[in-house]
Amino acid sequence: MTKGKSKGWRRVVYAFGYSMKGFKACFELEEAFRQEVFLLIPLIPLGLWFGDSAVERAMLVGSLLIVPIVELLNSAIEANVDRVGMERNELSARAKDIASAAVFSSIVFAVVVWGLILIPKVF
Repeated sequence: MTKGKSKGWRRVVYAFGYSMKGFKACFELEEAFRQEVFLLIPLIPLGLWFGDSAVERAMLVGSLLIVPIVELLNSAIEANVDRVGMERNELSARAKDIASAAVFSSIVFAVVVWGLILIPKVF
């Protein structure tokens, strides 16, 4: 066993702790992530209520959960780019813009899923 490398359940416990540190950091430092989490609080129960089948409920809730997941990745990319340097660089800007586009795409995906499931129920 390599020094400092945990295995088995200890590795799982450490990984869980690192994940919680990541959630905490993103929640404290990223306003967009906080906004998405606060939107999830009422929307997840609504998705469970509006879905007529398990598949509909999974699509409604799953499409919502993808948004903060992508936001976590976006925040990680932005932090990494900023760590390299704060000066303007075309590749750094491109990386941040592409990560932002991924967040936007996940939001569009959630809106489309909700629309496709809910519009037929209304009309």
